[in-house]
Amino acid sequence: MDEIVTQQQTAPEQVSVASRKIVMDVRDITKSLPLGRERIDILKGISFQILSGEFVSIVGPSGSGKSTLLGIIAGLDNPSSGQVLVDGIDIARMSEGKLAAVRNQKIGMVFQAFNLIPTLTAQENVEVPLYVGKHKGLPSARAKELLALVGLSHRLDHRPSQLSGGEQQRVAIARALSTDPAIVIADEPTGNLDARNGENVLNLIADLRAQTGKTFIIATHDPNVARRADHAIRIVDGLIGELDVASGSITQ
Repeated sequence: MDEIVTQQQTAPEQVSVASRKIVMDVRDITKSLPLGRERIDILKGISFQILSGEFVSIVGPSGSGKSTLLGIIAGLDNPSSGQVLVDGIDIARMSEGKLAAVRNQKIGMVFQAFNLIPTLTAQENVEVPLYVGKHKGLPSARAKELLALVGLSHRLDHRPSQLSGGEQQRVAIARALSTDPAIVIADEPTGNLDARNGENVLNLIADLRAQTGKTFIIATHDPNVARRADHAIRIVDGLIGELDVASGSITQ
């Protein structure tokens, strides 16, 4: 644990909180869905800000609205009302074409189920986002660089079925970083991994954050994952509760 804390403190953005900018500003987000003749309120007015270089966890039990919130801030779903500003750009009401471009440039996604393309090699999976939009350099060179960063230089030509779960998640993280996004959003990144590989992925995220200074937002139900973050946003019945990261105690 001491090693992890040291790594986090060396991240460039942590030198001065005042010098960091707001990379995500969520303003009064609501989300409701029809159920018969009624509407169910899933999110009831969520607001928070995230600074560059922060590691933030979003926690909450099943049905709390955590996954819905994650989809909205990642640009995969629209809120019923409110704003989601990513680097000052409101993604809540964008057309799908413009939104896809913003996601490609500013947001990297890591999924619990890895979502790798089974017929492609590790290198080819990391290259895929680089063929959308304009990006510097050769996709192959960028993919090799990132796979080396996550410790998989020896697995470039292996397909997902030839990789362990932990290795597949490392490929997924490399893919999320491929377009050099400002923010990396991960949905239960340790959920399909055993304890050892889950810990390895968390250590990798801490290392990458220290090396790149990127912002990481992780949705999780695991209090151990939440405690590794700078702070946690606890979703309770569609609202934000406060979570003391050090003790894990919750208040509303």
